Amino acid sequence: MNTPLAVWSLKAQTSSFFSPAAAGSLRGRFARSAGWSIAGAVTSQALGLAASVFTARLLGNEAFGELGMIQTTVGTFGIFAGLGLGLTATKSVAELRDIDPERAGRIIGLSSATATMAGGIISVLLFVFAPFLAVRSLGAPSLTMSLQVSSGFLFLNALIGMQTGVLAGLEAFRTIAYLNLARGLLTFPITVVGVLFWHLPGAVWALVVTAAVGWLLNHLTVQRECRKAGVPIRFKKSWGERSILWSFSVPAFLGSAVAGPATWAASALLVNRPGGYVQMGIFSVASQWRTAAAFIPSTLSQPLLAMLSSMYGKSEMKAYRKLAWANICFVFLITTLSAAAIALAAPWIVKAYGSEFSAAAPVLVLVMIATVISSTASVVGQIIASAARMWAGLALNSIWATALLLFSFLLVSRFGALGLAYATLGAYLIHGLMVGGYTWVTFGKQRNR
Repeated sequence: MNTPLAVWSLKAQTSSFFSPAAAGSLRGRFARSAGWSIAGAVTSQALGLAASVFTARLLGNEAFGELGMIQTTVGTFGIFAGLGLGLTATKSVAELRDIDPERAGRIIGLSSATATMAGGIISVLLFVFAPFLAVRSLGAPSLTMSLQVSSGFLFLNALIGMQTGVLAGLEAFRTIAYLNLARGLLTFPITVVGVLFWHLPGAVWALVVTAAVGWLLNHLTVQRECRKAGVPIRFKKSWGERSILWSFSVPAFLGSAVAGPATWAASALLVNRPGGYVQMGIFSVASQWRTAAAFIPSTLSQPLLAMLSSMYGKSEMKAYRKLAWANICFVFLITTLSAAAIALAAPWIVKAYGSEFSAAAPVLVLVMIATVISSTASVVGQIIASAARMWAGLALNSIWATALLLFSFLLVSRFGALGLAYATLGAYLIHGLMVGGYTWVTFGKQRNR
């Protein structure tokens, strides 16, 4: 029986996907998409890490922790600004671009208008409530101005997320790679200049400037790629596609909306303890390298979702199942190797940030273990999204968020950054077990059909 998510029945088929005799068009199509995505991300990630090392050494661990908390706050507000529209655009455009390009264009128009409105509202709220957040939640009144400046970064990132989702849905991964490369090349010098002359405010302004350039490049590129694909962007009558917001965007948004605030709340627990921003600086180092360890899985997520959604829309279920299972195995393997290498090199990595960050090594090791679990589970998340089972994703994310908050409450006040690392690992262990249980209960009975 061709069930769209019966990927766990594919153990016998996994090796055939990678073999020379496998469906060459499927393997080649994914390899090209993934290859371009990774090529752009590698340079961007390397430059981002170099910028973070420079920033940490110049600012010191306390100010670096303040920058990390600003970014966490923006990321949390950004979830409400984005409303899951990037994911919606990727799935809908990938599924409809060939079979109903007019409808795909209307969904792009709806996503663009909604992202602009939601991003604008949430950015204004962050600007207005920045003094309250800085004083009452973060215990750092000096961060008020930087939080207000970061509202511009929040608005632009909401639009960039939607634009990138459209490009992913069009499978324009070569173009995305060039855009990532351009943004990475801009980020490093702008960050260096900003931090060197204006310290923490300069680092925040650097985020805004690079996001503004990124939005402009993305805007021009989306227009070009849509014309090339024969997908006309339509704002007129786009409201008629609003059902997609409820069936897909709302649960996608809620899934992130429970995870983002939980991450922010756990970080707020850390910074509100004695020496909290020093501890946040230590945890921020681990967070930077977590992004590095997970960059291949996160980079592959867009081509994976786009291809799975396209196959799902065309009922190409044999290819769908092969691609899904092969990616689960590949992501687990590549993330394990990357995380192990970073964990082994942890003592030398933290030395690059300066002597103030020496306590970051054990935190980094724990976060690397958590990254293996989270990256593998994220592949299942793309499979769930491609079949529009977003309410299940919401439930799984809610369990993770609850576990993170509980463990953070118990551990952070006593162990600081190390406690937050243990809380993160514990939450992802539970999340991994729940994802495995969900797939077994939901799809295990379908394996022999």
